[in-house]
Amino acid sequence: MFKAKIILIGPSESGKTVLANFLSDTVETIGGEYSPTQGVRILEFESQIEGSGDKSSLCEVELWDCAGDFKFESCWPALFKGSNGVVIVFNPDVQRHLMEVETWHSMFISSQGLHDNQCLLMAHHKPGGGTDNGRPDLASHLNRLPLIHTNLEEDPEAVRREFRRYLDNVVQTLSESQEREEMSIIT
Repeated sequence: MFKAKIILIGPSESGKTVLANFLSDTVETIGGEYSPTQGVRILEFESQIEGSGDKSSLCEVELWDCAGDFKFESCWPALFKGSNGVVIVFNPDVQRHLMEVETWHSMFISSQGLHDNQCLLMAHHKPGGGTDNGRPDLASHLNRLPLIHTNLEEDPEAVRREFRRYLDNVVQTLSESQEREEMSIIT
């Protein structure tokens, strides 16, 4: 069984905690009063790897729901250590969030040398917010990263499916890395 550490980052009030709770089946209801994350919350759960039906293809997931407030910036390098993937969550209806995505990308993805398939952009639409599912106006180098629109009111299972597809990509990258390491030991 693979173990994957996924970092959930993005601007404050973008919906990271709501998505983390939903993806990990931590809570029954979606929504509630806003309460900013202080530092980090770590949620652990198992997820079936897409495209396989046998029990051995479960993945143990550590989902690190990181605070989006820059007052925690000094902690972020320690949080990133040993991570296998990064999900940047932002609200595409908030102009400040669109501008911050590039900052989050450079701090957590560019500087760590992650592959594009280990990254995911989640344009999270809050209840009653916009529903534009086009590509948001982001920096051109971010266009190569996979992007999904999330709306937990309209189609929550589509969000879960897309996250599992992303998780499958992360596990595939881990598997390939492990195989290369094993081959280097043999030769």
